[in-house]
Amino acid sequence: MIVENNPLLQEFNTLHNTAPFSQIKESHYESAFEQAIQLATQEIDSITQNKAAPSFSNTIEKLDNSGELLGRISSIFFNLNSAETNDEIQRIAREVSPVLSEFSNDITLNESLFKRVKSVYENRAALDLTEEQKTLLEKQYKRFSRNGANLTEIKKLRLREIDSELSKLSLSFGENVLAATNAYEMHLKDDSRLSGLPDSAKEAAAEASKAKHKKGYLFTLDHPSYVPFMTYVDDRLLREELSKAFGAKAYRDEYDNQENVIKITQLRFERAQLLGYKTHAHFVLEERMAKTPEKVNEFSQEILDKAKPAAQKDFNDLQEFAQNFHENPVASLQKWDAAYYSEKLKQRLFSLDDELLRPYFKLENVINGVFEIASRLYGLSFEETNTIEKYHPDVLTYVVKHEDNTLNSIFYADFFPRKGKRNGAWMTSFKNQWHDEDGHNIRPHVSNVCNFTKPTATKPSLLTFNEVTTLFHEFGHALHGMLADTKYRSLSGTSVSWDFVELPSQVLENWCYEKEALEIFAKHYQTNEVIPLEYIEKIKAAANFQEGLQTLRQLSFGMMDINWHGIDPMEIKDVKEHEKKTFDHTDLYPDVETSCMSTAFAHIFQGGYSAGYYSYKWAEVLDADAFELFQENGIFDRNTAKKFKDNVLARGGTEDPLVLYTRFRGSEPKIDALLKRAGLVA
Repeated sequence: MIVENNPLLQEFNTLHNTAPFSQIKESHYESAFEQAIQLATQEIDSITQNKAAPSFSNTIEKLDNSGELLGRISSIFFNLNSAETNDEIQRIAREVSPVLSEFSNDITLNESLFKRVKSVYENRAALDLTEEQKTLLEKQYKRFSRNGANLTEIKKLRLREIDSELSKLSLSFGENVLAATNAYEMHLKDDSRLSGLPDSAKEAAAEASKAKHKKGYLFTLDHPSYVPFMTYVDDRLLREELSKAFGAKAYRDEYDNQENVIKITQLRFERAQLLGYKTHAHFVLEERMAKTPEKVNEFSQEILDKAKPAAQKDFNDLQEFAQNFHENPVASLQKWDAAYYSEKLKQRLFSLDDELLRPYFKLENVINGVFEIASRLYGLSFEETNTIEKYHPDVLTYVVKHEDNTLNSIFYADFFPRKGKRNGAWMTSFKNQWHDEDGHNIRPHVSNVCNFTKPTATKPSLLTFNEVTTLFHEFGHALHGMLADTKYRSLSGTSVSWDFVELPSQVLENWCYEKEALEIFAKHYQTNEVIPLEYIEKIKAAANFQEGLQTLRQLSFGMMDINWHGIDPMEIKDVKEHEKKTFDHTDLYPDVETSCMSTAFAHIFQGGYSAGYYSYKWAEVLDADAFELFQENGIFDRNTAKKFKDNVLARGGTEDPLVLYTRFRGSEPKIDALLKRAGLVA
């Protein structure tokens, strides 16, 4: 279907060339994808049909510059499929994804193109290339060799079939998780069973109920609804009901993902074997800092050995506390007791709880605070504007500038949950940074998407401390995109190893615990009083609260990921049974028969973290080691910030991440800083 005057196929005549969301209709996408693929194909043909000998400029650079229009359309469409989807967008995604997968294979399995790339690669020693050019050349060569360029025609055909099927399965998995999340509601006609729930959460539940034309209170599996409920509601039976609903998402229901999980892991394994790798994890990790699943297992086990005794002590302390809790004692802890009694114990130990802190974390203040921190560190300024189009009224837009007043980037911020928006928090881009063929430094359009507590009729959006750290985390990713300064688009910003990509995000979380930073933005929403020093001291004191349990939980997710992708999964028949093989070593709470995490584990079955979830903990080693330098020199020391920007944030994937990190830090990362920060060693 050809759509005349399709805005997706035209130059965006908007301020800063931003996406004209109001002009884009769902009917535009399929035609746009079709024509953009045709154009990208022509660009590839112009490379392969070039009569001149293959060179870096006429082959490698031309290949990196190809597909710009297709990339722009894909970014807009798939970002909306995550943040503002509907039935029609999901239908288009199902149609388009296998076509895009097929086109990607058309490139990597193009013999004439690979022949030219291989020729340049084999003659690389004779070329006078910069480090960035060497990296681009190596990555392009591996893009072909690691995706079937050296396979026989029969195996290439099978690879295409696998990739097409995987793209469909991944979409189906995500749609099922979203549908299962949206399908569940707990509707209470009055507040007689809501003892303990803070007024802010109660008010939000009342407004959610009203929005559905119901009386009473409505609770969902969205995090801003689910987390306060599980943390504060005294009624254990209600907590159990909600917890079991959350744990059973897309498991043994009409949106069951068990078959998708097994098919995805088996196809990934077959694909890896086809390409000559032992498992999917061996294939993935060859291009990561960790290099092998054996190294990941060794790393995980090293931390597990340190964390498990601490976790067992945390659990025993919590169990004893729960058994002797004067209001609601329990004989043995269940998963639906974890957040509730942990919060009560934290209050007992530190006289600190989220509701005490919430008034000091008004969303607007936290946003301005993270902007101020970015300004002090990197000289950026942020100006909110209404002249840039938005894909939803909730979205905030900012023009970001350097100290010399030149454009740095455009920033979109989308903070509240709604129907059609998946759970969680993430950073993405509508447009990457790179230098075009005329030498212009094209600046990025970066987006943060979160699901925070919404404002109510009587209160602004007041964040929990966990939501504050989430905002800082995602903004750390945003800075990685904003401060990108590379020549080639495919190496820019967050286009780095997945066990390196979490360093900029996780390191920024550290500022949330520092007095000098908290005093910038932690101000009471009614009185403007700066957060009291005693609260700051309590935040720092509580930073390692139940760190053993938290570390064990994070490790368990990474270990389960490797246990899906670092083995031959062909004989796996029962998803839950396989999952338990990991959790039996890491979970101190009794198993819940009706719960299964894998069927809703979007990070590894939809979001690109397969064989890479360990990277969160891996990056914690990097971030603890990196922040130690900031602590030594001052958390707002511009020289340290410049070294971090110049060697990490700006460089993207232009060099080996260990080289970049060592250049910043002066030495390779050590695990000691993490273990010390977590309180796992003295």
